Amino acid sequence: MITPMRVFVLLFNARTDNEGIHTIREGDRNKILLFESEDDATRFALMLEAQDFPTPTVEAMNAEEVKQFCQSAGYDWEIVSKDSDLVVPPAINVEEPEWQLESEEEETDQNTSPPHPESQEQGELSASELDSIRRKLEGLL
Repeated sequence: MITPMRVFVLLFNARTDNEGIHTIREGDRNKILLFESEDDATRFALMLEAQDFPTPTVEAMNAEEVKQFCQSAGYDWEIVSKDSDLVVPPAINVEEPEWQLESEEEETDQNTSPPHPESQEQGELSASELDSIRRKLEGLL
């Protein structure tokens, strides 16, 4: 019997209505890193935190399920093997992730405001697309 490959991904606001998965923007595409080592994923999460990101949660998932999610969402993925060099987050990040904007809107009860135009120019997903992705991710858990 073949055991499914387990990988580690980074989630923000894990197990909440505002859950989001960490992606890296490459050109006009988003890529999810699939870490073979929990320690490597944790180190990457700590580096993100050092860049003033909220602390992500390292979650174990079935690699095939994450790949299927990526295909359905139009995302790329990269497996970061245990033996690879240290992966470092990019120096330039999206200024305000949409999941953070949604959280701030909920806190101020301003859910009717449109997303920031600059977010759309950077290829960010709409709130409805993020909701759809969140539901798919929840189905993976």
